[in-house]
Amino acid sequence: MSGRDLFCQPRRTRRGAALTLVFAGVLVAGAATGSFPESGHPVREAVPGPVGGATRHESVQRAAAEAMADGKSPTEAAERAVSRSGDRWGAVYSEGEYQEFQEALDGRYTGVGLWARRERDGRIEVTKVQPGSPAAAAGVRRGDRLRSVDGRPVDGRPVTEVLSLLRGDAKDAAAGTAVTLGLARGTRAWTETLHRARLSTDSVTERRLPGGVTVVRIAAFTKGAAGAVRAALRDAPADAGVVLDLRGNSGGLVTEAVDTASAFLDGGLVATYDVDGAQRALHADAGGDTDRPLVALVDGGTMSAAELLTGALQDRGRAVVIGSRTFGKGSVQMPTNLPDGSVAELTVGHYRTPSGRSVDGRGITPDLEAGPEALRRAETVLTGLGDPS
Repeated sequence: MSGRDLFCQPRRTRRGAALTLVFAGVLVAGAATGSFPESGHPVREAVPGPVGGATRHESVQRAAAEAMADGKSPTEAAERAVSRSGDRWGAVYSEGEYQEFQEALDGRYTGVGLWARRERDGRIEVTKVQPGSPAAAAGVRRGDRLRSVDGRPVDGRPVTEVLSLLRGDAKDAAAGTAVTLGLARGTRAWTETLHRARLSTDSVTERRLPGGVTVVRIAAFTKGAAGAVRAALRDAPADAGVVLDLRGNSGGLVTEAVDTASAFLDGGLVATYDVDGAQRALHADAGGDTDRPLVALVDGGTMSAAELLTGALQDRGRAVVIGSRTFGKGSVQMPTNLPDGSVAELTVGHYRTPSGRSVDGRGITPDLEAGPEALRRAETVLTGLGDPS
């Protein structure tokens, strides 16, 4: 899959009216990175807010309803309304796409195994290739440029459109169906025809470095990610530090990001956010591991829910953050159901770190700048943090 531009969104669960906050990076070709929504902790003080964003939602709903009454496509009308709104993160999903999106947040999806994002110049770049996926078997690599899907150029397109092309329509998006990608690597340009497959994500992995440091990598905050992080901490040597690798993590379920924060904090504030002007807060649970030395690695691909976690650990003095400035995706989207079953997402607010810093458009500056040598620097820092005072 791919993590396209991320978005956060409070949304009502199918099981009831509890409003839950989701930060998701949308998958361009198949895996959940951020990409991903769903149930979890109800957002605290989930009260209705003033009109601002609601007016935009109402205008989109109205456009869809009028189109349906005229025998036209409500989804296309909603897409035009969202486009006119100027909302950078606004998007419209068909009922099937939205269902797939929710499945991706559960760690399941049908795709080719690519994570990708839209660069500031409009190009679509592959940020990760899932091992064992159709894309991996075809030799696609991180850093490759996605030029076209089934012959249609993707440069400059909203990531939602790229996602739609990669997924195919309802009858052509099943496992086994073909999709042809135009790719580029340096001066080489070529095409690959891949066959979609039913894939599962392994969003949390761990490994032990020779000195005993445990590296826990979170590729996305899919369902169960926080539990996997806690399991990795239980297995980690008690006398060694931990590196939390959030590089390339484009987001996911905010509930999982907050639960991950709870693994390292003893309660307290994780973030504040607003929805149409109504202020709300997210808090960690008490009882986390506050003693183990911790470093968080970040880069320009660290977005949304991953930035929320990074900001909490940095502001609370719990981790040393190493790497490069994060992406800067700190806005909140809210979903609206349309008459034909499709869903519109529109920005309604922004979140801030515990100290009140805004992330949107700014990102998070690491405590120590580092590039490819970031992990080595993390080991050095952990050695210092573990020394007795």
